[in-house]
Amino acid sequence: MKLPLIAAAIALLSIAGAANAEEHVVQMLNKGEKGSMVFQPDFVRAAPGDTIKFVPTDKTHNAEIIKGMIPDGAEPFKGKPSEEITVTLTKEGVYGVKCAPHYGMGMVALIVVGKPVNLDAAEAVKQIGKAKPVFAELFAEATKSASN
Repeated sequence: MKLPLIAAAIALLSIAGAANAEEHVVQMLNKGEKGSMVFQPDFVRAAPGDTIKFVPTDKTHNAEIIKGMIPDGAEPFKGKPSEEITVTLTKEGVYGVKCAPHYGMGMVALIVVGKPVNLDAAEAVKQIGKAKPVFAELFAEATKSASN
């Protein structure tokens, strides 16, 4: 008799956890608040289990993980150009995201899920073009928010 009650309690808790998950919307833009070829926002703080929806407000953009900028055991993702992609991030850490066609123009974003456990490894990844100064700003934001 106790086993069905325990199973029911576990099921209710898992449903409650999913209901608390948040969806963050990131637009992929030709022109935004921080200039041209940007993710807006380009810094997202999320909790494990939250979803990130990348919306190509303007065409030719995609969202994909930058090699080396993903927590161990996390599932990499790669969206197609001009298509919306929604990802659920369950592993704590730092996720570096780029728009492949506009990476050198600085179209990058940083997502911190829970504790930034892989911050040093993500920061050590070499960046190209304008992505380098954009990431310097984003890592400063991640460090600042981690200490709060």
